[in-house]
Amino acid sequence: MEERSAAKKIIGEVLAEIIEDVKSGCVKKISIGLMAYGSELGSEELLKGAALAMQNDPSVNVVPIGPKVEGFGQMEWIETPACESDISKAMEDALEKGIISGAVALHYPFPLGVATIGKVLTPARAKPCFIASSTGTSSSNRVEAMVRNAIYGIAAAKADGIAVPTVGILNLDGAQTVLRALQKLSEGGYPITFGASMRKEGGPILRGNDLLAGAVDVCVTDTLTGNVLMKLFAAWNTGGNYEALGWGYGPSTGENWNKVVSIISRASGAPVVAGAITLNARCAKNGLPAAVAGELKLAKKAGLEEILASLQPKQTSSEEEVATPPSEPTDEEIHGIDVLEIEEAVKALWKAGIYAESSMGCTGPVIKMAAARIEKAKAVLKENGYI
Repeated sequence: MEERSAAKKIIGEVLAEIIEDVKSGCVKKISIGLMAYGSELGSEELLKGAALAMQNDPSVNVVPIGPKVEGFGQMEWIETPACESDISKAMEDALEKGIISGAVALHYPFPLGVATIGKVLTPARAKPCFIASSTGTSSSNRVEAMVRNAIYGIAAAKADGIAVPTVGILNLDGAQTVLRALQKLSEGGYPITFGASMRKEGGPILRGNDLLAGAVDVCVTDTLTGNVLMKLFAAWNTGGNYEALGWGYGPSTGENWNKVVSIISRASGAPVVAGAITLNARCAKNGLPAAVAGELKLAKKAGLEEILASLQPKQTSSEEEVATPPSEPTDEEIHGIDVLEIEEAVKALWKAGIYAESSMGCTGPVIKMAAARIEKAKAVLKENGYI
């Protein structure tokens, strides 16, 4: 509760400062670098996005990096040859020297452990939604990555001005395991607010309908899926070769990562470029790296490191044979087991002498067994960490 109040106070102070600056005619500028070369749509498209961003927010000063383009000479350029490696080096140098506070790039070699948090405009109700994550990877372990993505997504949403973001997990392989991990964090004291699916089942596991409607503020997914979602939401109305909607693939987040670098694609049009610059500037102003560090501190206090350790692959004997108990009618189901663990969960029940079968229902995998054994089965699955 105290953490939410503090977040609201910070946002209120930022808004009050902006209003006061506007009243006095003194707007504090923040410089954001833009990789201004390499787009499939031409450099002019990137620079139109830069101009639009500055028009929408007078506090933003865009610094194009690359070969100067005729008609945009009034901007504060960092000129380089038409060479992507030279442009990348110049951008990195400008970040290191503090010439720019953040940057929007067509590509960036993020180290393992760093991922970007995209932001899309959902079509059903024109509601923004963060996609955590969309490029990079927060861990080589997929489930751990999704748990971290949830934390980093919360930090990005807060840096963008959402005091108490709601979180949901996309219904993918590993989603139930991720949900259990986040629920353990919550039980340990980490302040996470779960959203709910708009479908009859409810709960924080999201289906496609929920994405279209923007049912939550932060949608947790793996990077490859997130990247596809970004492209779909950005270009569904243009035929695919021009990304017209949203805020791009988002700012970079990670443990001990201190830069705010946002990603756009080579097909990002001026509206997306403008959105990416605006989001990058806001996250740089509001201290996204510090926000990530703050969320991680709270999560670690709630047992994050122990939870992540429990998610690592367990060494099991592949030669172990488990005898199948005698078959019996399966007239009851248990839901909520992750698809990646469903067969191991069935074997755990077999070891306990319970006949069970795996099946795939409309909302995900289920385990079927006799109704008379349902309570014992739940106890076995809970004891083994499957539910």
